[in-house]
Amino acid sequence: MAVQATRTFYLLIVLSVSSVFYFLSWEHSVENACWKTFSGKLSGKKGNSTPRPVVLTTTLQVKKVVSTKANPLTTPKKHQMSTSTNAAAAESPMPVLSKKSFKKLPKWDFEDVYNQDGRPGQRTCPQSLRNSKDESFKKAFLPNIRLFLHKDNINMSEWNRLSHFNNPFGFMEYKYDDVMPSLKLIPKPTEPLLLPKPGGDGCVRCAVVGTAGILNGSNAGADIDSHDYVFRMNGAVTKGFEEDVGNRTSVYVHTAHSITTSIYLFRRYGYMAAPHSEGIKYVLIPEGMRDFQWLEGLLKGESVRAGPYHKKMPRTYYSGQYNESRFYVLHQDFLRYVRNRFLMSPNLNASFWPIVRPTNGAFTLFLALHTCDIVSAYGFMTEDYSKYSNYYFEKEIKTKVIFYSNHDYNLEKKLWKSLHDRKIFKLYQKSESGPEKPKQR
Repeated sequence: MAVQATRTFYLLIVLSVSSVFYFLSWEHSVENACWKTFSGKLSGKKGNSTPRPVVLTTTLQVKKVVSTKANPLTTPKKHQMSTSTNAAAAESPMPVLSKKSFKKLPKWDFEDVYNQDGRPGQRTCPQSLRNSKDESFKKAFLPNIRLFLHKDNINMSEWNRLSHFNNPFGFMEYKYDDVMPSLKLIPKPTEPLLLPKPGGDGCVRCAVVGTAGILNGSNAGADIDSHDYVFRMNGAVTKGFEEDVGNRTSVYVHTAHSITTSIYLFRRYGYMAAPHSEGIKYVLIPEGMRDFQWLEGLLKGESVRAGPYHKKMPRTYYSGQYNESRFYVLHQDFLRYVRNRFLMSPNLNASFWPIVRPTNGAFTLFLALHTCDIVSAYGFMTEDYSKYSNYYFEKEIKTKVIFYSNHDYNLEKKLWKSLHDRKIFKLYQKSESGPEKPKQR
């Protein structure tokens, strides 16, 4: 009996030690597994009941994706995402999120975290908007925000992070295999979008020209063309209106929809094709799936394989001026940053939140603010917009501005006036005493 009891005692000791060792091994395994993942957590609970998805990433990236629940205007720069790392990509795409799962815009704990491309380049222009003394602008403005998307800065981890945001701010509802093939074709830009003019004073002066009716009869064409660079977007009709809007185009910003539809909408006003000045640079806003389908056809020099532009040849829309070295795609982080820090509409709390986004004109204007030193805006909505037609090229039948639900025109109008009053840029306006032209500084 004593021998049997002794054996039983030793057996219990062995089993206990084995259990402890197994538990510790399991705990260590779980800890490592959790360290290699992060949860895309919502920063608020009300109005959003969707389970928090697990996003595969690397330990280094986990450390970078920090909570930024504070006001984006005052978020310290140390919380911003730095340049791309050499860490390994995640292994598989996260589960697809549905927009219908959210009653309003979801706010993730990494909502206000953005990729940035190193340190801002040295600017020698003393009048540069980067030297603004306006505190709220300085806190919100990220001079080195990543502007462009290309094949070298997208991988599985980036796909998973951006899949938390709806288009055009991310890849929510999209399948990895449907989009990634076109993303991996986007070439890395070989040079900045704009460079200072040789022999100048180091200041890059830009005009951004919208299509508002306020330019009809403005005689602002010569002033617009006197800038170093001219940005235009959408239905940029110039022929026959050079006196009011000029005829130079350095950068044309568009979506697949705008570059194709404008031809049909504005043909009656003489618009035959997108601007195609020699050496022009084209910038695409990746608005949705149709843009990725367009991109694949454009970059391959083939017809579009699927979607609303099926069998169309994208390169024909650029009138022979498409060049891989002069083609850029805006990064989703830049688009989200513009919305989050400058144009956060209250409509994003409504049930139709997925379609709410800044206008193409707004994205173009902010692109200029990040690539130029001195910016003048023409043809953008002003407080007296109701006095003018919708478009400057309307002569016989003048239509009124229609406030569609996908854009918050009032919010943009107030922002343009605010930035003008704070001397961030010059906004072309008309007053009772006559037009106020945004003279170059």
